[in-house]
Amino acid sequence: MTRSGFVAISGQPNVGKSTILNGFLGEKVAITSRKPETTRDNIRGILSEDGMQIVFVDTPGIHKPHDLLGKLMLSRAQSTLMEADIILFITEKKLAFNSEDQLILSRLPKPQENRKVILVINKVDKVKDKKLLLPVIDKASKFYPFAEIVPVCALKQADLDRLLQVVRSYVPEGPFLYPEEQLTDRGEEFAVSEIIREKVFSNTYHEVPHSVAVVVDEMTEEDGRMNVYATIYVERASQRSIIIGKSGSMIKKIGRAARSEIEKLLSMRVHLDLWVKVYEKWKKDPRGLRDMGYTG
Repeated sequence: MTRSGFVAISGQPNVGKSTILNGFLGEKVAITSRKPETTRDNIRGILSEDGMQIVFVDTPGIHKPHDLLGKLMLSRAQSTLMEADIILFITEKKLAFNSEDQLILSRLPKPQENRKVILVINKVDKVKDKKLLLPVIDKASKFYPFAEIVPVCALKQADLDRLLQVVRSYVPEGPFLYPEEQLTDRGEEFAVSEIIREKVFSNTYHEVPHSVAVVVDEMTEEDGRMNVYATIYVERASQRSIIIGKSGSMIKKIGRAARSEIEKLLSMRVHLDLWVKVYEKWKKDPRGLRDMGYTG
């Protein structure tokens, strides 16, 4: 008998959803950033064990959408919640059950025998007196019928191992959905584009990261080296200037950081060629979303 199921990881932006996914798998399949709204696509991470396969789905943080991209992210996140066997609802003490949390919980499927919702209170390492978590846990129990409530620090592997054991206990019977060796449903080009976008996030500020999309135009292997040609799109000329930097200093910095991580991903030398172009209001334009690979 084998067991398999989908586990949706949901919550507000920047509560540690991608960190938890990467920690479960022991590999980086989703980019992370201190800035909110980093994840834009549902990203599946596949954990195959003896007789069990768990498909974790990292969803975009649920928030009030401000443009067409935001609406698309919200739609994808909600459809994933409706299809999941298990939902990990991630929050943290300072956010627990504020208006945004309540909005997300109101969108969750009603509890059923075959669908469990687990509350994960993340970043508990920042709470010096753990007794302060008790009111949050008590409020949670009254607010929604969670199957389990698990406090964790997503940066501590021991906490994630404990959470994973809870998840395992609810995985239903079923056949494996992916080959055992497969780690994610995303290909190399997607991973490369996300690495580049992550480096833009970590090196730029204000509205710039959220206006950025990355498209890998071409990847060709030649003489044991991968040649990667990618375009970073922004919405305004001023944002393009920021990403390029004085005398090209910023784009060089982003390129060096991205190339180093791409080489680890592909296990080979990489030549990375980055261009920065302006695509006005692409986040509000259906065609723009298609061109950036966010639809279809």
